Amino acid sequence: MEAGDAIAGALVGSDGEEQISKKDATPKTDQAKTQSKMEQIFGFRKEDLSSWQNLVTLLNRPTDPASLGIFRCLFGLLMAIDITQERGLSHLDYKYLDGAPVCRFPLFNFLQPLPLDWMYLVYLVMFLGALGIMLGCFYRLSCLMFISTYWYIFFLDKTAWNNHSYLYGLIGFQLTLMDANRYWSVDGLRRPSIRNAHVPLWNYTVLRTQLFSIGMFAYTMLATSPLFCYPDWPRRFFGSFPSFLSAVLPLTSAKPQSSTSCIYHEIRPAERQDTAVRAPKPRLKHKLGTIFTLLYITEQFCMPYTHFITQGYNNWTNGLYGYSWDMMVHSRTHQHVKITYKDGKTGEIGYLNPGVFTQSRRWKDHGDMLKQYATCLSSLLPRYNISDPEIYFDIWVSINERFQQRIFDPRVDIVKADWSPFQPNKWLMPLLVDLSPWRTKFQEIEGSLDNQTEIVFIADFPGLHLENFVSEDLGNTSIHVLQGQVNVEVVEEKKNYTLQPGQQTKVPAGAYHKVYTVSEDPSCYMYIYVNTTEAALQENFTKLYELQERIKNGTETEPLPPELQPLLAADDDEGAEVNATDPVVQLFLKRQRRMKEVKKRREAGVLQRLDRFAVKKYYTIRRGFLMTAIAVRNLVVGLPPLDQLRREVDFANMKEPQEEGNQDEQLKDEVGHGEL
Repeated sequence: MEAGDAIAGALVGSDGEEQISKKDATPKTDQAKTQSKMEQIFGFRKEDLSSWQNLVTLLNRPTDPASLGIFRCLFGLLMAIDITQERGLSHLDYKYLDGAPVCRFPLFNFLQPLPLDWMYLVYLVMFLGALGIMLGCFYRLSCLMFISTYWYIFFLDKTAWNNHSYLYGLIGFQLTLMDANRYWSVDGLRRPSIRNAHVPLWNYTVLRTQLFSIGMFAYTMLATSPLFCYPDWPRRFFGSFPSFLSAVLPLTSAKPQSSTSCIYHEIRPAERQDTAVRAPKPRLKHKLGTIFTLLYITEQFCMPYTHFITQGYNNWTNGLYGYSWDMMVHSRTHQHVKITYKDGKTGEIGYLNPGVFTQSRRWKDHGDMLKQYATCLSSLLPRYNISDPEIYFDIWVSINERFQQRIFDPRVDIVKADWSPFQPNKWLMPLLVDLSPWRTKFQEIEGSLDNQTEIVFIADFPGLHLENFVSEDLGNTSIHVLQGQVNVEVVEEKKNYTLQPGQQTKVPAGAYHKVYTVSEDPSCYMYIYVNTTEAALQENFTKLYELQERIKNGTETEPLPPELQPLLAADDDEGAEVNATDPVVQLFLKRQRRMKEVKKRREAGVLQRLDRFAVKKYYTIRRGFLMTAIAVRNLVVGLPPLDQLRREVDFANMKEPQEEGNQDEQLKDEVGHGEL
């Protein structure tokens, strides 16, 4: 395949049959000479864009259905697998447990989850739709089953949005309007009139023009890659297989039959072959296909720039989240989150655990979700004798490793605050971009510290203050002012310290303090501290490791005290669970076991890795389908006795033997990381 032909096939594509006929009629070199430069590169001529009728004819050009059929099969298969995992079928009961007081974040507030058993039925319909897409069986119905339930689940929970989930829904919508069941499909066996029939070129154009390693995303993108090859590639690929497999493989030699979905060139009688080729008048369905293609492509190009319309969803970065092109270029960390409620009648003030009544953490960054969360909390708190509650949020966020600063105004009662999808969020605090030059200085300061010293950079607005608690694990904590003027109030000591740029003061551990920004401009300061508990633990680990090495090489002659005897047992039997009474020794041995497990997994062969992967996926998929079967049974014949239901759920929850943790899991339970 010449380079020009490859590019032409990738961008727009030519009819597979047209290519075959041209190869039969003339040599490839002669064919290339008869094509214009534009046709060699893009696969069409400029004359094809010169009029509306020519454009309609181009986009409805008869095209080989093989590549589209293979993509349909792969996409349906991957979506069937994805439903049990990222769509959440395997843990659906944890997310939509009936009767649980949970705050949810749908796109439209009127959208609510169905009862749990009915939610399983929704997922079952979505799975059957994906399976029907894969098989090309009752294709249109299967597509409608898939996209209707998929978009319902998608709109039901904004916290699960991401760009590739949005993409899957778009592809499902595209396939609904396409003729992707013309090749290697059950429908083709049922209806010979559509079997191996041409598809219009716009079916490929829309898919090739769409915005693309998370979850199933990487595999789905691999499945789309063949769309950019010549449409007849499956015929040549499967044609190389042994003939005895032809019964189960797609068609390899049969030419596509004509289809009313396409526009064919008509050639005048033989005696007038010197006249130009003319195209028949496009029908309404051809024009509608062209209009859809143009509108869809235009909408996809314009969607990322519509943040001037949906201003209520704008935060520090513009545009709706979860599907935009720049989703992965922004990273956020949260250092401090405080939720304050106030009884509207008594004036009593209290605090809520961040994340109470919700399973998501995404509400911290988005004003629309914060409004939904506050509204939900205000409806739940009266159950706990809190009347007409007011809800205030103090959320500190660092974006792209900047300083920590407030994202929302902590003085605004979010329950009564106004929010509109089409108006700017008035209680969103601006990003302090004027302090961005300090980022270089931050890196220099961090580079000058030892491994045990940690640092947090803070920026705040005039007239506001940070109320903070220093954990007892943190020693030698001090505040250093970089810009502006602050007043530090140590609450228990009833002392105040006013600090200018370059000045510092220590704050006591195990106590509250407040930092007021008293300058006219925003302040910037930093906390420097040492996690004394972690430092002491690491020192003990080092000593235990040295002792363990001396035991192994026989240089340790002193008898070990009882609390260190487990080190001997661990050395004798590395795979055994060793009991230790000393908590430090227990953590040390646990860490040693995990490090050995990680090393074992990393050094495992390909077959071992595949086996571990397959077993893990099996139990995930197994739970999803068993719980679905239980839910369908409940809907059909009613709930069984409670003991029977408990046994069934326990059977579905069965884990793989000797389940191992994630190889990249941090040993978080070894060290109590104190937070400022």
